[in-house]
Amino acid sequence: MAIVVEHEKRRHEILERALDIFIEEGYEDATFQKIADRCGITRTTLYLYFKNKREIFVWSIKQLTNRVEKDLISTITNESLSYASRLESVLHVIIDLCTENRRLFNVVLTYLLQVQKTGKDPDSRVKRRTIRLRHLLSRILIAGKDSGEFKIDNVKAANELFYGLIESAIFRIAILDRKDNEEIKESVTLAVRSIST
Repeated sequence: MAIVVEHEKRRHEILERALDIFIEEGYEDATFQKIADRCGITRTTLYLYFKNKREIFVWSIKQLTNRVEKDLISTITNESLSYASRLESVLHVIIDLCTENRRLFNVVLTYLLQVQKTGKDPDSRVKRRTIRLRHLLSRILIAGKDSGEFKIDNVKAANELFYGLIESAIFRIAILDRKDNEEIKESVTLAVRSIST
């Protein structure tokens, strides 16, 4: 059991140091060797934890999305909250997590720009990682609409509105380096109130 705990602790340490490399060097210029050097281990040891730098990158994104999903599900299923409060809370949690993980989102955005430069479709990569988030937003919107709490004709359009606010928040936090996310949260609150009865 202790070995598993130590293994996960080491993976987390590698991830933290790798993010520094990705930020300093960019995704393309970050190498497996540079990550190993920063971690104070050999490439051979690094291979015990990750196959390549892409796996490190993907693992960090997966770790974040799993954490977000866990937090969101507990909020969505909290029956003591109105649907408007659930939606607002979910969006605020996402914005807070984006703020806490600013460095990771900066790397993700740089990576997506590099993907675009190679002629590949960054949108399809983002959609694969966010499909569950969109589904959770739709769940709240549909339940709120069915209960009469939300006045929306088109759930898909409402989902796009709130997802667009999340994308805007990520841009402001990661690219514009906004450390104070209160304005973004106020905008989200205003949007939720605009669909509430």
